[in-house]
Amino acid sequence: MHDSQGRPRPAPLVAASSLAAVEGLLVLAYGALLAADIHAERAAMGVTTSVFFLFLGAVLIACAWYVVRGRSWARSPLVVTQVLALGLAWNFIGGRTTWLSVVLGVFAVVVLVGLLHPASVDALRDHGDDQDDAPW
Repeated sequence: MHDSQGRPRPAPLVAASSLAAVEGLLVLAYGALLAADIHAERAAMGVTTSVFFLFLGAVLIACAWYVVRGRSWARSPLVVTQVLALGLAWNFIGGRTTWLSVVLGVFAVVVLVGLLHPASVDALRDHGDDQDDAPW
């Protein structure tokens, strides 16, 4: 993967973006599972919860796509999501959910390190913010 000047993207940025996209796919799958399990007695809660996770998954995938293409604005939602994932991982420590805590924590730390690595920061700074490419 190369930037607009033909330079290769730094490996930490590509790795972080790839893992964030995997997270997005997993969140999308979870949202789809929730949507498939909506019950009439709690329809409003089921719909809003599944829509939230579907939206979050789509945002993660979109931001991963844009950040690997050098759009620095897309890094912020990814960083915020990883910090929230670390808090969630902390809550899952203990008992049968410890494995989930470890997976969430490792993913979040690897993505944060990749996004905040000096080479990634430089790559995002070099390209600048092209507001014409922003999805909104």
